Amino acid sequence: MMELRRLTSGLVLLVVVLAGPSRAGAAEQGLPEGLATSLTFAATFDQGFDADVAQGDPTFFSAATAARETPVAGPDGPGIDRIAEGGRSGGALRFTQENRRVHFFRVEDNLPFEGPDGDGWSGSISYFLNLDPESELPPAYVDPIQITQKAWNDAAIWNDFTKDDRPRVFRLGVLADLKVWNPENADFDALPPSEKPVVPVTDTPFAKGRWTHIVITFDHFNTGRTDGEARLYLDGELQGAVSGWNQRFSWDPSQAVIFLGLGYAGLMDDLMIFDRSLSADEVRQLTEAAASGSPLLTP
Repeated sequence: MMELRRLTSGLVLLVVVLAGPSRAGAAEQGLPEGLATSLTFAATFDQGFDADVAQGDPTFFSAATAARETPVAGPDGPGIDRIAEGGRSGGALRFTQENRRVHFFRVEDNLPFEGPDGDGWSGSISYFLNLDPESELPPAYVDPIQITQKAWNDAAIWNDFTKDDRPRVFRLGVLADLKVWNPENADFDALPPSEKPVVPVTDTPFAKGRWTHIVITFDHFNTGRTDGEARLYLDGELQGAVSGWNQRFSWDPSQAVIFLGLGYAGLMDDLMIFDRSLSADEVRQLTEAAASGSPLLTP
């Protein structure tokens, strides 16, 4: 949670061609069996900033603030670039502490969404980070990924590195509509851990020169019941779950976004989104498939 958000209200190699609307074009998959047909979005950053596969808009946007009032296509401003080599496989995004702008993809159709009046909503987000949190991150909350329409605490899914802990704690936050999970709008930092829909990880594998695989899975969102659950995996191992909450997300998907690198400094690669909650075995298989350094997606 970076300070910026305080300002906002043995695997089987499967080769297939994605069907359906993909404005970024079809692609062949080097994914574990069964995952390719569930893939709705993929940005490998091997050829550029835009997504390689997208059921919605593939464009990588930048804006001056999280309000996104005048977004521009492509990277804009210092502190972000793309390296052509040195990623997990091929290219990658590189952020430095000079980055003060926001960068994002649009949610609509890229992260399939079912609103509160539907039958429930599930999905998975997978990506990779390469950094030393203790030496590279600024002294602030840092969100490598944050998915929301309004604000970090109002219908948002995020990973962050905490500000004051040493070593830095890595967290999964899954915060439903503010009026649902925190109707009194109590101070987040003052809440006891049992009242925060958060998974904290104190012993993390992050290190400079090492790619760490992060996966978020979620299901039973927008059912109107307290059966929503989200899970955090690091390198294929379950770190914990946010469960027992009414995960009501009242997004207008045309306005929701996938922020990347809020306050972050380090490398990021291979962002992928799936239209269902991956099983623990599937997450582990995806981690193992990536461990070879070979591409998960080939244009």
